[in-house]
Amino acid sequence: MTSQRRRYDSPTQEAYLALWRCYDRLRAIEEELFAEYGISAQQYNVLRLLKASHPQAVPTTVLVSQLVSRAPDMTRMLDKLAERGWIERERSTNDRRTMLVKITPAGQDLLKKLRDPVRQVNEAQLGHLSATDLRQLTVLLKKAGTPHEPDGSPWLEPTDPKES
Repeated sequence: MTSQRRRYDSPTQEAYLALWRCYDRLRAIEEELFAEYGISAQQYNVLRLLKASHPQAVPTTVLVSQLVSRAPDMTRMLDKLAERGWIERERSTNDRRTMLVKITPAGQDLLKKLRDPVRQVNEAQLGHLSATDLRQLTVLLKKAGTPHEPDGSPWLEPTDPKES
């Protein structure tokens, strides 16, 4: 038996730490790009979601449920996006407690500017994997996360292993 100390307590810990390390490395590449444009990955995600709903305004509660990662202070993030003129907010006429958010032309322009740089970053992050590897990775990540998603989460949508 080897006297070498075990690095991991279990295979689940090893997998989790490998996932965490990978996320950290991939996030660093992304953050470098977004810093050039004065935007965070979370703010970019909000703009991307609003563009998908354009021209409809989206309730903030819906935005929160669709984000890739939790936003502890959505109001502050929306304040920053509004200050830059990338979004507009308005109270719902049906329910004054509900805030509706929509992307502005300036926000759409920013996303257009970011389209190719984001694709290049995605290629730098995962372009070394084959289409088959990417499909398998996506299936496994969704499988790992599914038990932890709330009911009705858009992240519960099944992944077709045949899609690219």
